Amino acid sequence: MSDAAPLLQVERLHKRFPVAGRRGALLHAVDDVTLSIGAGESVGLVGESGCGKSTLVRLLARLLDTTEGRIVFAGKDLAATPAARFARTPERALIQMVFQDPTDSLNPRFTARDTIAEPLALLTGLRGAEARARVDEVAQQVGLPLALLDRYPHQLSGGQKARVGIARALSVKPQLLILDEPTAALDVSVQAVVLQLLERLRGELGLSYLFVSHDLNVVRLLTDRVAVMYLGKLVEQGPSEQVFRAPLHPYTQALVSAIPGQGPRIRLSGEVASPIDPPAQACRFHGRCPRGEDRCGREAPPLQRIGVREVACHFAA
Repeated sequence: MSDAAPLLQVERLHKRFPVAGRRGALLHAVDDVTLSIGAGESVGLVGESGCGKSTLVRLLARLLDTTEGRIVFAGKDLAATPAARFARTPERALIQMVFQDPTDSLNPRFTARDTIAEPLALLTGLRGAEARARVDEVAQQVGLPLALLDRYPHQLSGGQKARVGIARALSVKPQLLILDEPTAALDVSVQAVVLQLLERLRGELGLSYLFVSHDLNVVRLLTDRVAVMYLGKLVEQGPSEQVFRAPLHPYTQALVSAIPGQGPRIRLSGEVASPIDPPAQACRFHGRCPRGEDRCGREAPPLQRIGVREVACHFAA
């Protein structure tokens, strides 16, 4: 990433939820996350289910209010605007999301044209012939034949529905796309085509991506940098090729070892700690870490810079 100010700068972001039936108890879904995405950069976000990825994505997409922290986009703190009001701000069009399941995310009563045109009417006021021309333009960008625009979701294949979802996000000319497992529900052959499409669009349109996925091979191929999340915290981030070639955090090492051909599998013992009021003085990975020592239960490691990477581990250096 260049020395220019990042397009998105997340600073000390927290999201805590009250726990029903437990007075004063809080679930720490996102805990002190700092992250940046540059203009034209693709950043991967990985971690086990339940680590806080989805909550972080909802915060960044401004679908959920923060507890603490800043979300600075193009120089403006978006966290200062409540999520309920954010939909009426100009920045709403600039941050768009492509959802995991193209079938569930499409309105079955809308044609493909209606789906792509809806955000144009809501966010830009574009209607009539101008909107129709924009829908045709973005359909061609994503490789969706114009003859399919009058079809309903049940009349489209999985790959065609994925293209409709991407076209809907692109219709309002965003600067940042949040891709939440965008190919997880597709056949393997279709996945490859859609991923190639996303890579081409990033180059042609100068888009920035936050790419959330469980498929580490896809993240390695399609991102410039990767951030690894565990139990609400970022434990490692840095250039994708470096992180996957030589991971520094024990949790990242275990994740990477699960990729076929990456060497012996590191199997973690113990249970994932509870995210409800976790002890602030302990490392979140303590109890499962193969290298864990008594110090890890008494002193939480900060996210420290090591070269071009950041790692939260006492032993990373």
